[in-house]
Amino acid sequence: MENRLILASGSVRRYEMLARMGFDVDVVPAEISESPLPRETPSEQVLRLATTKAKRIAEREPGRWVIGADTIVVVNGVVLGKPKSREEALWMLSLLSGQEHTVLTGFAVCHLEKGKIGQGFAETKVKVKTLRPSEMEWYVSTQEPFDKAGAYAIQGIGSFMIESVRGSYSNVVGLPLCELIEMLFSLGALVITDRGWHVVNENVTDPRELSQGT
Repeated sequence: MENRLILASGSVRRYEMLARMGFDVDVVPAEISESPLPRETPSEQVLRLATTKAKRIAEREPGRWVIGADTIVVVNGVVLGKPKSREEALWMLSLLSGQEHTVLTGFAVCHLEKGKIGQGFAETKVKVKTLRPSEMEWYVSTQEPFDKAGAYAIQGIGSFMIESVRGSYSNVVGLPLCELIEMLFSLGALVITDRGWHVVNENVTDPRELSQGT
């Protein structure tokens, strides 16, 4: 029995988190526009994008469980995605400096042949210390802020700026693992045996079949 999932995202961080949990992960990024829709709230945005990513790849792999996710940072009502330039990264860090912001990750799980789909989002409050201009300049020069929502990586060099975290830490990295695992269980995508947990892509009526390696 293959313990495999499809991740509809090119995020190295999401892949690494799932791999550390013991899953075999096929990375198949979904190429979609991540622009917000008019009058769309941040939570609606991440839910829509995560679900769209999962469905897009599930249409190509209808017999597999597909995970989609999308993360944004919101500070004082301003939504921050991934910086596209040095100047934008510095601007984002200046907005975060000395403030508590919200990290939102939408996630979706889809299996078209089984007709199952689940979606949800996690919210974490993160407080950033007051940053010196020299710290922001140096941090941007490390290149780490690029391709990170909000222009920082809590699990990397950016940890130096974090004063406190209220809520899921893994959500800030890019994937709320506790909530995701619970969703996989609730959809029947995951079972526990004496050999650990297993992804159920096929129709398995007796979990003991998995422990026997069938």
